[in-house]
Parts: sequence; structure tokens; C-alpha cells
Amino acid sequence: MLRSRIIPCLLLRDKGLVKTQQFKNAKYVGDPINAVKIFNEKQVDELTIFDIDATVNGSEPDYEHLKSIAIESRMPLCYGGGITSAKQAAKIISLGYEKISISAAAISRPALIQEMADTIGRQSVVVTIDVKKGKLLTSHTIYTHNGQQKNKVKLLDFVSKAADLGAGEIVINSIDRDGMMQGYDLELAKIIRNQVTTPLTFLGGAGSTKDMSDLIKSVGVVGAAAGSFFVFKGIYRAVLINYARP
Repeated sequence: MLRSRIIPCLLLRDKGLVKTQQFKNAKYVGDPINAVKIFNEKQVDELTIFDIDATVNGSEPDYEHLKSIAIESRMPLCYGGGITSAKQAAKIISLGYEKISISAAAISRPALIQEMADTIGRQSVVVTIDVKKGKLLTSHTIYTHNGQQKNKVKLLDFVSKAADLGAGEIVINSIDRDGMMQGYDLELAKIIRNQVTTPLTFLGGAGSTKDMSDLIKSVGVVGAAAGSFFVFKGIYRAVLINYARP
């Protein structure tokens, strides 16, 4: 039986961990290996890792670094960043990762979603969509390359297309709420939930276990992902790797 998952999301930059606010002002928050060890002890549901510069720089994933992270991990891992082929995805799966996330590559070449599903299995294919809110409730715009490139693809159309092509999970990441710790975009979550039956995860805005509970109550079984909530503590945002369930 499916159940909701509580998912820490870590951002890699130059082999270190950073945390952003609205995709800007990246703050160094520590070493990924140490974070993985702490999350092991906390018995987290799963862990997502994004290399936020790989796609922007046009570089391949750092396989050796990813391997070192996987060796330490005792939890399911999802990786995203710099993946443009099913072959790359399969290589990362072989290192010990359960899921592979694609974003910009899925927008520019949607066929990659199906290619990956055929190669590593639909259950391992995650499509992450970074969005900014427009003036109207349904007018969210998709961005890629760390929020630098605006795309004309309509959000709801692409969500449906990704699901049809073989995405086993879709992640909706709110750029506006990234690092703000003021709650998820529940209205958007409801709209996306009504659009597809594919497993969903929402990222951006969680600042408390109540925010996660509110998300789960609003849309049912879902992945509640967060970054700042799991790496900062208190009003001064002191770095403290932690984990809590609603």
C-alpha cells in the first residue's frame, strides 16, 4: 500500500552542500557524506540529491562522487543533474541509486522520458518541474537551468505528457517558495493532483511538520520534500541536519 513520504532534498555544488532561497543566494551548509550519515541514523524515507550546476555548465554527473555518497547510504536515493541520456541514467542506477530525476532534458527532448523508462524502468524515472507562479492561479511558468531559462511549455500539458511518456514520479518544485519556509503551494498541489494519477512529490516552502501535514491532507498520498527544514534550525537559520515526520 502506498503511503506518503517525507523526503530531504540536498543541493550539490562543487561537491559540497548548499541551500538557496528562490534559487538564489546559495549558502554552504556542509559535507554531503556527513549529511547522509545523519539521515541514515534518522531512518529517512528517501533522499533526493540535485547537482544544481551540472546542467547549467553542460557537464556530466560526477559519477565518482555519486558513488561515494551511495556507498554510505542506507536509504533509497534519487539523483538529478546533468543527465541527458538513458545510458547515463543506467550508469547512476548501477552505482546504487533507485531513481533518476530529469528536468531541462525532459523539457527539451520529452522522448528521453520514455527512453529512460524503457532502460531503467518507469518506477525509477522522475521528472522534476521548476515553476514560478503567474498572475492567474493556473498560469505557472516552467523554468530550467536554475531558474534562468523560461519555457513556453504549459505546465498542465507537460505534466500530462510526462506521465503518458513514462514518468514514474513527478516533482513540482516552487521557485517562489524555495527556502522561504512559509508552506507549500497547496492550491497548485490540488490542481496537479487532479491532472494526473502518477505519484507526485512537492518541493518548496516547507517550514514545519504542519506544512507537510497540510500538504498530505490536501492531496492525499504524496511525497513531501524539503530542503531548508532539514538543514536549518531557529530564526537565525543555524545549520543543523535533522529529520522530523508530521
